[in-house]
Amino acid sequence: MKRPGKWPAWFPGGLLLAGLCAAGGAVVTGAGCASTPDKADIAGIALSPVPLYGKFVWHDLVTNDPAAAKRFYGELFGWEFTDIRGGTRPYSLIRAQGRWIGGIVHPANATEKREGALWLGYLSVPDVDRAVTEVSARGGKTLDGPVDLRNIGRAAVVADPQGAAVGFVRSKPGDPADNGVPEEGHFLWMEYLAQDPVAATDFYKTLLGYEVRERPLGGGPHYVLAQGPHPRGGVLANPVKGARPNWLTYVRVKDPGALANRAQALGGRVLMAPRPDARGGSLALIADPSGAVLALQRYPFESSTAEEAPR
Repeated sequence: MKRPGKWPAWFPGGLLLAGLCAAGGAVVTGAGCASTPDKADIAGIALSPVPLYGKFVWHDLVTNDPAAAKRFYGELFGWEFTDIRGGTRPYSLIRAQGRWIGGIVHPANATEKREGALWLGYLSVPDVDRAVTEVSARGGKTLDGPVDLRNIGRAAVVADPQGAAVGFVRSKPGDPADNGVPEEGHFLWMEYLAQDPVAATDFYKTLLGYEVRERPLGGGPHYVLAQGPHPRGGVLANPVKGARPNWLTYVRVKDPGALANRAQALGGRVLMAPRPDARGGSLALIADPSGAVLALQRYPFESSTAEEAPR
């Protein structure tokens, strides 16, 4: 993505802990939830016969107003929600076109509430404890866990060496299979906005064995973290000067401009409207009513053949 000039400093100064509740389409006893709805672990999700370590397999929205988030995203994307009862804090599953794709969790305490809202991605890893130890050894820190989740496996949330929050999970049921480009309304891509893109790329390459491909996008180097034919995420310099590094979550949409306007009408904010110098006008950035940032991406980009898409 080309450097878009002045962006609002839309990333909160602190980090949030997500629920450690969900991975691979199932919710279990853990920090925030207790049991799955009927057949939640298989409903609409094709599981890979082999682990897909290094793939983002789940996304949680941490927000102090889950009810407002449901109204907003339900109107914006047509998402549906199933509330999970009996845990230490409220948790809701997100379903898009009949498939479980993520969750919404309430912050655990007043400190987290003050930090704002955040979309958090979970990476599949072969050994959660080892990944956490490596993060700490290289200057990061553990934010929550590791914790065993009934019927799911083991999970943790960390801040990597540059301070970006990311989840780790080792799923017993398996990882969602690679089934081509995600549908509209589904999570499409993850991109690391780094203080030091080279250091961030080296860290994740060492941690998960990615192949690194450099892609010219303008405004500085852009790296793709891949496993064979499957790109898993991108890394580039954070265009917001002084902002904390973060993993930015992308959703595939048909018309990013129209949806950005719709987001604003629903109580969110447009942080960047589509513009020609940002992927040919195929990208918009929004914040939901609680402040969580999301990228709206049309795919194919229709402006460049140099890009790689998740698949």
